[in-house]
Amino acid sequence: MESGSIDVVPSPDVMDEDEIHHHHHQFPSISKPHNNNNSPGTTSVHELLECPVCTNSMYPPIHQCHNGHTLCSTCKTRVHNRCPTCRQELGDIRCLALEKVAESLELRCKYSSLGCPEIFPYYSKLKHEAVCNFRPYNCPYAGSDCSIVGDIPFLVAHLRDDHKVDMHSGCTFNHRYVKSNPREVENATWMLTVFHCFGQYFCLHFEAFQLGMAPVYMAFLRFMGDESDARNYTYSLEVGGNGRKLIWEGNPRSIRDSHRKVRDSHDGLIIQRNMALFFSGGDRKELKLRVTGRIWKEQQNPEGGACIHNLCS
Repeated sequence: MESGSIDVVPSPDVMDEDEIHHHHHQFPSISKPHNNNNSPGTTSVHELLECPVCTNSMYPPIHQCHNGHTLCSTCKTRVHNRCPTCRQELGDIRCLALEKVAESLELRCKYSSLGCPEIFPYYSKLKHEAVCNFRPYNCPYAGSDCSIVGDIPFLVAHLRDDHKVDMHSGCTFNHRYVKSNPREVENATWMLTVFHCFGQYFCLHFEAFQLGMAPVYMAFLRFMGDESDARNYTYSLEVGGNGRKLIWEGNPRSIRDSHRKVRDSHDGLIIQRNMALFFSGGDRKELKLRVTGRIWKEQQNPEGGACIHNLCS
């Protein structure tokens, strides 16, 4: 993999005792916390708030054994209610003193190494990190439950190398979709194509799925970036045949929104099966759809103040 990629290794739901590393914490005297994580006082407190099993920061309820060893509530069940340090039964003892100390801390966002400059009170940090603009993106591929996360350059390489996705440069597209038996719809994703224009990456999805009792075909575009940036772009999709056509125009959705969320919101070009077969022509026994489209960027006209279309070359 490229350097700078973000690898996530999921933890097992249950851990055997032999798998648990022993962490013996000495409880130092606690000086007044500072905003700078590198100060001696804050560093020692931060270590005390680190779960010895998962090494994540602990949030209430923080549990402790009779000997004072602490761990987070998630890991309490994973270690079968046994202290990972002294092997004594944990019981239901809360470490209220440590929870109180945590209230006075201010910590940097865990995505600070990726560029986030924010500092938050300990108990507000998780809420921010769930929506932080610097957090890594999920893989936008819809054909499988891919758990890969990373920044945009890493995900583009991942889509190309691991999912074998077609890559195109330019802001116009012209795709032909053919299916020999259009009456068979099994919620299957058909195609994902990545386009590079305006220095950005866009994912074009086309698939068949069941909408109520009727099978439909849908095409939509997602922007590989945040929603605030996605609103700067507009795209259009067109499908037709036999002297008829359907046109869709809108803003691409960010890949922060999952593929399923976008699809289930019907935010794209939806083609009913009967209309799709009409567009296909012939004996209506084979689906032949040609979907064309383009992407453009809205820019402010410095003279008149109105928005003008900027089409890439």
